[in-house]
This record gives sequence, C-alpha cells and structure tokens, in this order.
Amino acid sequence: MKNKLILFWIIVAVALASIVVLYKKPTSLGLDLVGGSRLVLEAQTSETVPKITPEIMDSLQYAIENRVNALGVGETVVQKIGTKRLLIEIPNITDTAKAKEFIGQTAQLEFKRPVENSAGVIIDWQSTGLTGKDLKKSLVGSTPTTGEWMVELEFNLEGAKKFSTLTKELTGKQMAIFFNGKMQSAPRVNEQITGGRAQITGGEGGFEYTEAKEMVDLLNAGALPVGAEVIQEESVGPTLGQDTISKSKIAGLIGISAVMIFMICYYRVLGVISCFALIIYALINFALYKLIPVTLTLTGIAGFILSIGMAIDANILIFERTKEELKMGRTLYTAINSGFERAFTSIFDSNVSTILTCLILYYFGASMVKGFALTLVIGVCLSMFSAITVTKNFMHLVFGTSEMKYPQLFGIRPEEIQNAYKAQETKREKAKFGVLD
Repeated sequence: MKNKLILFWIIVAVALASIVVLYKKPTSLGLDLVGGSRLVLEAQTSETVPKITPEIMDSLQYAIENRVNALGVGETVVQKIGTKRLLIEIPNITDTAKAKEFIGQTAQLEFKRPVENSAGVIIDWQSTGLTGKDLKKSLVGSTPTTGEWMVELEFNLEGAKKFSTLTKELTGKQMAIFFNGKMQSAPRVNEQITGGRAQITGGEGGFEYTEAKEMVDLLNAGALPVGAEVIQEESVGPTLGQDTISKSKIAGLIGISAVMIFMICYYRVLGVISCFALIIYALINFALYKLIPVTLTLTGIAGFILSIGMAIDANILIFERTKEELKMGRTLYTAINSGFERAFTSIFDSNVSTILTCLILYYFGASMVKGFALTLVIGVCLSMFSAITVTKNFMHLVFGTSEMKYPQLFGIRPEEIQNAYKAQETKREKAKFGVLD
C-alpha cells in the first residue's frame, strides 16, 4: 500500500506540473486556426539549370525552410507539391509582401579585388572566388566606438584560408564587399587577416538594424540552388480560425461530458475513477503539446479528441475484464489484477497498430494529415500510461483488498456475484472430498 501511495502522489505532482505548463506556456496554433499566409513557389529552369530534379527540389525546400524559419513567426510548413512546386504556410503573417520578398531574395555575397589603371584609378572590380558559400555563420554586431550596426562574418575552414590569402595579397589596398550585386563597403586592408573573421559596414551612416538583420538572415539561410517564383498566394484570416476553435471547444466539452456520464452510469464507481484518470490524461497530454511543442491545427484537435476516445476504450476493456473475473468468483483484489493482465494484450495490440498507422501517415501524409498523426500518436502512447498506471493505482487505492460487498458499485447484479461465489464454494467442497467435475 505504501508504494501505491507514493505512486499516487507522483501522479498528482505530474498533474499539477501539467496545470502549471498549461497556464505558463502559450499554445502554438496552425495556419487554419490563427490565420496567416499560404504561398505556392515554383522552381524555374535556366541556362545553368535546364531541368528541375528531385535533388534540386530537396535543396530548394531546405533553403526555403531555413529562410521561413528565420522570420521567427512560429511553426511553418514547407512541403513539396508535384515535381517543381513548394507549398509554404506561415502562421500569424497575413501580409504576404514581406514574406514573398524575403523568400524570393538571393543571398549572393562576393569579395572582389580592385582593378586600377596606370594612374592608380579604380576602373573595375574582379572576383576573388571568395563568396557566401565560404561562410560558417554571420551575426549582427556593432562597432565599439560609434555603436553603428554591422554584419560580422565567420568563415569556414576553406573560406578562412581564402580570406587569409586574399588579405595578404591586398595589404595596403582596398577590398570590395558586394551583397546581391550592390557594394556594401570597400575597406582598406592594413595587414593579413588569419582569424577567418571579417566585418561588413554600411558605408556612411552604417546599417539600420533591420538591414543588418535581414542580411544576416539571408546569409545564414544560404543562397537558393535554383530560381523560384511565387505563383500563388493566399491570406487566411483569423476569423475562421477563432470560430473553429470555439466550435471545437464546445464539441469537445459535449463529447467528453457525454462519455463521462455514460461511464458513471454504466460502471458506477469504476466510471468515476475513469473520469478522474481521463482528466489527468487530458492535462498531461495537452501539456506535452505545449512542451514539445506541437502546432495545433483543426486535424490535430481531431487527433486529440480521438485519442481521448481510445483512452476510454482502454478503461472499458479493463473494467469488463475485471467484471468477468468477479462474476467467476474471484476476490476483489485478484479480479482487479487479473482484469488488467487480461486486458493488457488487447490494449497493447490495438495501440501498436494505431501507432504504426500514425507513423506511416506522418511520413507520407500532407501537412494537415501530419498534425492528426502526431497528436494521435502522442495521445495513444499516453493512454497506455493512463490506463495501466493511473487507473490501476486509483482502483487499488479506492478498493484495496476489501471484499466485494456492494457489487452494484461495479454495475454488477448481486445475484451474479452470489451465484459465482456459490459455484466456487461448491467447487472447493468437491475438491476437499476428491470429487472432480
């Protein structure tokens, strides 16, 4: 009994922690609930890229994902459609202009050496082979003396070697830094730089912070492997999302209330226990959604509600097995343990089948299907914990090892128990005298 009490307080502590998480952490809502932008991007062929291959689309998808995530607007979706299109969903941003501009921009960084005429006048710039592809990362920084914003660059190993060679060659001369074809600065190189680091300033007046940040985001996201054009755009307003959330809450409350009423009416005390277990299950489940975090969409909410039904289904299997054991004349403690053991196989098999199906849906399905699969698989895994741990612990604490005095509390007619006990007593009497059935 001591171990059961310890487990009970652990369950209570987890439930309280879940309430704190629900109160403190915001819910991440998907495009269909909170509104946002939906864009369709099409890869474009060119002289250098005459054919769009699956490998090119994978690279484009990766580059676009980096760029969209750099916007800092929460969970986004970048999904391939057909052979040369990408579907991009960005929650919370209904004005697609900035997103389109950011997604479609290139990130071409070039370091060039000056070409001078006989009089020492610069007449051109010449590529050095050092580009943004040689970067490891970039950061927004500020000059310590004036506080002006600048972009700090850190080269990878190969880029650091190139930069060291270039600065040695250009010592005493200017080195031009171009971004997307526009010269950003042309600093004079005073000595060879071997540390693999450089800075870009914005010329007179320096950069505005937003300019420096945008350049950093584009550089860190990398250049697009192929040209891409936005061929379709759509703004999804939040009104539909708010209406959907309200209706989903009402539907969820009605559904859960109906299930609880049925469980209490049919299983009596066992039904009350299952309701408490269901509440704890729902708290932990939703807290996990916020901790992971899971972006809730309408299909994700459907997966959550379905997982609640499966959690109740596990309790029903356990209760029915327990009732069968009681009808066979088992003691209350033995019936509870045996009911869980006999029901576990069915619960495990059905849940594993559901989990495998969810994994297939998540891997091959569209974004909306993935939301359904993710919430359902989390709920199914948690329902096993709820049924096997929470419900069983509550049943042992409520009933302990007491005798079955009031079978009506289990939804069983008294005569069913009495007949079972009489049969067991008759069997024991026969066994005492060596009489076999």
